[in-house]
Amino acid sequence: MSRAAADKRSEAEVAPSRNWTFLSNHGHVLVCLAQNPDARLRDVAQAVGITERAVQKIVSDLEEAGVVEREREGRRNRYRLHLERPLRHPIESHRTVGALLGMVLDRAELRRLAATGAE
Repeated sequence: MSRAAADKRSEAEVAPSRNWTFLSNHGHVLVCLAQNPDARLRDVAQAVGITERAVQKIVSDLEEAGVVEREREGRRNRYRLHLERPLRHPIESHRTVGALLGMVLDRAELRRLAATGAE
């Protein structure tokens, strides 16, 4: 093995793997709310691995975009998703929020989501 190849292999073994995913934090929050529309933002933050304040900002972004609607139920919030909304980036705007969730959620979760009146 060449010296350069050995050095490269050593770097790969020492360097931590990059932690990236195909979905953004916005996508992860959306999936969490689809799975549990009654979720507390604290619980969403823990599941996604970000701060509660970051989740609050993301939920506000999703509300502003018309993807999520917050409904107050007593002291808690319930989140209603608008599945017909198109995705935001021009590359993916021909698809909807529902299509995205359809790729991530299992069939039982999709049926439950449809039954709860998500549009």
